[in-house]
Amino acid sequence: MLFKRALRRELASLAGVVFTTLFVILVTTTLIRWLGRAANGRVDTESILPLMAFSAIGSMSVLLVLTAYVSVLTVLTRAWRDSEMVVWFASGRSLAHWIVPVLGFVWPITLVVALVSFVAAPWASQQAYEYEQRFAQRQDISRVAAGQFRESGRGDRVFYVESLDEMATEVRNVFVTQRSTGRETLVVAQSGRIETRSEGERYLVLERGRRYDGDVASTEMSVMAFERYGLLIEAQPNAPVAGSGIRARTLTELLAEPSPRHLAELHWRLSLPVSVLLMALFAIPLSAVNPRMGRSTNLIIALLAYIVYNNLLSVMRAWIAQEKIGFLAGASVVHLALLALIGLLFWLRLTLPGHRFGRRSPGPPQALAARVSGSAG
Repeated sequence: MLFKRALRRELASLAGVVFTTLFVILVTTTLIRWLGRAANGRVDTESILPLMAFSAIGSMSVLLVLTAYVSVLTVLTRAWRDSEMVVWFASGRSLAHWIVPVLGFVWPITLVVALVSFVAAPWASQQAYEYEQRFAQRQDISRVAAGQFRESGRGDRVFYVESLDEMATEVRNVFVTQRSTGRETLVVAQSGRIETRSEGERYLVLERGRRYDGDVASTEMSVMAFERYGLLIEAQPNAPVAGSGIRARTLTELLAEPSPRHLAELHWRLSLPVSVLLMALFAIPLSAVNPRMGRSTNLIIALLAYIVYNNLLSVMRAWIAQEKIGFLAGASVVHLALLALIGLLFWLRLTLPGHRFGRRSPGPPQALAARVSGSAG
């Protein structure tokens, strides 16, 4: 019991550090990605924080799998290097006796991963999809930020406004350039506003400005001054946000329509909680290293093993979606292969000559007593 309590305490402490480190790395990379998309005008700057939160929720399952794997591996590796395993084996325990306390530590993580994989991640994907779709369906002028050049949703216009009112309907000092069919149009105006016609079409009505038209391959341009100029920015009213990616489908929707793509997504969601258990078990025999080796050698090997395992799961996911392999075979072959490898490593660690981990072997006093009794016979 003393070993188990110390193990749980150390695993919990290290897991918090590992998860925090991985989460900070995730948030940093996600922030850089969304800031880049916002700078390109693909998302609204006000939506960056919600989109970052939704992305973090979607990646939480993988972070928890890595947290459990790295924590178990690191703690047991330290026990080997500090010769704590010698005390464990001297008390009559084997390497296999670590399975129960390790599984006792990771089963709450497994439940959280299953909850995130089947409930939280699809919800977050749906929310992120809706945020992006709402921004994509907004009229071009509402996507403009004061003092910045912004590209339209279709990529054929570039807008620049010096200032916007609070309702984002009145603009000042407008610059609009548009290129189509080899011609370029440049419009500048002192002010403008958004008007909606009875048909639902939206126009940007510019006032007191000039329009320049010319061929892209030529330097000649025609100039026209105007008092009012209407620029069509939305041919039809906004359509409601509909549809979503496959990752936003709920478990009920996946089971109701068992198409190859839905089965592939179901395989991936099932694989995440299973991965927590298998990788934690895999870390037990993998932690047995020679103390003379480098401190990071087994960690590098462990990370490479996880990358291979994760990539194989992705390959099975793609094959199921392409109907190259059945769902049951694709969902089980990689896990069974890893389980067989875990069993093989345990067998090798328990039967290695001179290192019968946990099996009592006659030490020097017992060996001497056996020789004495043999001589007396």
